[in-house]
Amino acid sequence: MADHHALAGEHHHPSPASSAATALGPLLLLPSELLHEILLRLAVPELLRVRSVARPLSSLIASADFRRLYHLSSASSGPGPAAAWLLLFKKLPPRDAAIRGFHGPSGRWFRIPVSSILAPAVPPGEDLYFLAASGSSFLFAANGRRELVVVDLTARSARRLPPSPLGPRGTSSWRRFGLKLVADPPGSNRFRFLFAELVNNTPFLFEYRSETDTWRQSEAVLAEGPAGAAPDGNGTFLCAAHAGPDCVMVYAGPPGAAADADRGPVYFRPRFPAAAGAAAGQGDHHRLHVYGDGSAAVVRSAALDEPASRARVRVVTGVELYGIGGGDWELVASVPGELVEGFRKPYAVMTGLLAEREGVVRLVLISNCRGAWDLVWLSYDRARREWRWVPVPDWGGSKGLNMAGIAVSSTFSRLWPLAAPPSSGGTSSHR
Repeated sequence: MADHHALAGEHHHPSPASSAATALGPLLLLPSELLHEILLRLAVPELLRVRSVARPLSSLIASADFRRLYHLSSASSGPGPAAAWLLLFKKLPPRDAAIRGFHGPSGRWFRIPVSSILAPAVPPGEDLYFLAASGSSFLFAANGRRELVVVDLTARSARRLPPSPLGPRGTSSWRRFGLKLVADPPGSNRFRFLFAELVNNTPFLFEYRSETDTWRQSEAVLAEGPAGAAPDGNGTFLCAAHAGPDCVMVYAGPPGAAADADRGPVYFRPRFPAAAGAAAGQGDHHRLHVYGDGSAAVVRSAALDEPASRARVRVVTGVELYGIGGGDWELVASVPGELVEGFRKPYAVMTGLLAEREGVVRLVLISNCRGAWDLVWLSYDRARREWRWVPVPDWGGSKGLNMAGIAVSSTFSRLWPLAAPPSSGGTSSHR
């Protein structure tokens, strides 16, 4: 089935455009202030659907004033997921490729079709893995051709990136904790892709810039003094290597920062307090370490015997967030016990994803038990010192899911505009 230009909501059966426009008639009679308030509460896919069926609303949604208000609304949405999307890719043939995006405020999954966009750059039968997303850019690793492919949703185009200085790489070579995709400048379809690796036991930073279509590699040097006194944190922290609580962190200053550019990337080896840095598994107790954006989450769990299945599973008993200070990891906050009780489900295996933007840390835990996947989404607002758990419903396709990548994007809601169906008059989309 061919992709549609607009994003599709799960389990949605669209009516003809004329019927939809008629149904929206009473909405057009509302005062403009109230109409703005209603539209600002919609997710990007819903806005695009409204825009495609009602010409008066299309003009309003495409206006510069509304775009500015929508961006401000996304940026000031608090510790919840309103300004962030949970994006998941299911392993399917390229002709069926689609990303599922979960929008927290509406509690809905949306289907983001990418198959027709990928087709010119990805041959049939290619094995794809979803690495990262930022703004309109979605980055994939192709296992067969051992290369990177980037999808631009705004331009509805896909292209292959030149090999990195480390040469062609399969999907298993990419480590989520050690890479970052950044729209640069924010709001544009240009981007930087950074990843850190140990080469001959020496940390290196590799950076690709879409503007020049070139790679650059830099050897990281040991940071002088405590890691907490290193750059102001406006740059990028990457985990070059980790084994449980032991890790090598690489820091790269923000683009355009002269002092950081002169010094280049630095690395350090922060340590956890004894209680949090214990070995990954000790008897019935286990600690999962998740790294991202200069923070680390420690997920504690305990073993549990299931009489019905005669199998041993695990349940989460606590989650702690750590930040870098004074050269080592320092405890920032623990998830309250009542929140942990809400997602205490048995699991066999678990991994995680950690990201931070504008003072809000988002932690996603992905677990599997007897072939069924479960997603836990937590957010922590540093200014408010507040944790939130965002329930993520099943969209009906998680049983036996062959998950091929997951990401959190805080810039997807600010993407404007996504490619929308052309109007009947043939006018181009407003940008």
